Amino acid sequence: MAGNMKAVKLRIKSVQSTMQITKAMELVASSKLRRAKERSEKCRPYFDELYSTLVNIANSNTEFSSIYAKDNVNEKVCYVVIAGDRGLAGGYNSNLFKCFEADAAGKEYSVLPIGKKAVEYFRHRKADILTEAFGEIAPIAVADSFAISNLVCEEFKKGSFGCVSLVYTQFINILSQVPHAVTTLPLADIRHKKDESESGGVKNIILYEPDSTEVFNTIVPEYLAGVIYGAICDSVASEQAARRTAMDAATSNAEEMIEQLNLHYNRARQASITQEITEIVGGAEGV
Repeated sequence: MAGNMKAVKLRIKSVQSTMQITKAMELVASSKLRRAKERSEKCRPYFDELYSTLVNIANSNTEFSSIYAKDNVNEKVCYVVIAGDRGLAGGYNSNLFKCFEADAAGKEYSVLPIGKKAVEYFRHRKADILTEAFGEIAPIAVADSFAISNLVCEEFKKGSFGCVSLVYTQFINILSQVPHAVTTLPLADIRHKKDESESGGVKNIILYEPDSTEVFNTIVPEYLAGVIYGAICDSVASEQAARRTAMDAATSNAEEMIEQLNLHYNRARQASITQEITEIVGGAEGV
């Protein structure tokens, strides 16, 4: 009985130590989530304005022609996949890879993985990896997003692939994060979009130097960099939200486990005391 009580007490201490870790990780994730949300919200107006400019150029010029706005005969797809650097975030990474697998089914593709988990996933599957230079998402900044965009755009212009898709997790709120696969290049349907900045009255005529196509081709990598950076910010916020939720659930489970273990300990202790009293009473009656 005493050995059983000792084992339960050790188990309680072990679960308490684990609960302290999960609680600390929950607080850290909450702090990082707040900063990630702010960064995501601040970067969105930048590429929204760039996209508006692209739409304006495409719809204002009858002779407009750009490699970025044409359907490509090459059916190979380049996936920019943004995952996390660590686990302990519930189904964050696994849900993202399921989304990728569903979108890539039956397609020839190459990948540009961002995040340690993405690199490990595609290495294991021996996929055609464009580069592993961005294998850690934590230190990626705006400059890195421009480097990724320039690399992808150069390969797209060479004809290495005919389509670029971005796979990331969209941050909806602290309880909801949805994985998405979004086609970013070519911008084939951009001429069918309406420029919301233009009013229904007089339309401003803008002259581009040296010409509209050259300006468009210069803006596309900037726009794509903004989209990638926004997706990275969304993914980081989603990862921290998922980790916070997972650690909160782990902490709650640990608290319930400690309650159950304390109950078992108290029952074992009560049984031990009862047995000792019974032995004393029995010994006294024998005398």
